Amino acid sequence: MALRLSSRLPAEGEEDGAVRVMTFNANGIRSAASKGFFSWFSERDVDVLCLQETKAQEHQLGDAAFRPAGYRTVFRDATTRKGYSGVAIFSRREPDEVRTALGWAPFDEEGRYLEARFGNLSVVSFYIPSGSSGEERQKFKFEVMAWLRPILDQWLASGRDYVLCGDWNIVRAEADIRNWRSNQKNSGCLPEERAWMNGLIADACGDGSPQAESGWIDAFRALRPDAREEYTWWSNRGGARANNVGWRIDYQLATPGLRARLRGCEVWREPRFSDHAPFLVDYGA
Repeated sequence: MALRLSSRLPAEGEEDGAVRVMTFNANGIRSAASKGFFSWFSERDVDVLCLQETKAQEHQLGDAAFRPAGYRTVFRDATTRKGYSGVAIFSRREPDEVRTALGWAPFDEEGRYLEARFGNLSVVSFYIPSGSSGEERQKFKFEVMAWLRPILDQWLASGRDYVLCGDWNIVRAEADIRNWRSNQKNSGCLPEERAWMNGLIADACGDGSPQAESGWIDAFRALRPDAREEYTWWSNRGGARANNVGWRIDYQLATPGLRARLRGCEVWREPRFSDHAPFLVDYGA
């Protein structure tokens, strides 16, 4: 029988234990719940769940259907566009600290960052903007990327353990997308986006653009360096999911000290709760 979170997640001053972390873009928490997500989730023995695109305000989520038994729940809603974006973290242990803003209102007020701290471990729920709706949003995405990079560098050098969960809306390489050639000019697969994403990560699984010698760990690629056609998002058009015409844009990026603790991961293409798939990683003690 798996240990429960009370003996897994570290409290302040305690040593780290094994942790099971899941990330999932719900594309509407109420929609995902109506499709049975939380019933399914309750059987996965997860310690921390990071959700993105809750598309709701917290006062709309008081029902027990959105508050799974045994979990503490924290929301960071969008305040500039209600019913848009939004992130959440569900954890079996009360966080020592919760952070809801990084200091730039255009990003923070769209509800795109939430951090829960457990001892020396930070788990972050991130929702990086998409630029697919037009030039204005693509410009904002590039602004977010430039602004976020030094923050991520500071976290990497801080001495804390971080797990950055979420929908980054960027693929890294050909192995992470079915239609590589035809998407080179589309948001999420632009060379500038891939260069930024791969520049954060230290492995040999990028697109050939420069990568950090000491950088973040892409947990999926650390565990499955040769995997192909394992995607986390599919368009709702043209039978993309049925034909597995997908993109891997949902990640768990971890600080280097967590690499040796990676034990396994899983992506659930089915059952379908959203246009994204839940992605789980086990971190050993």
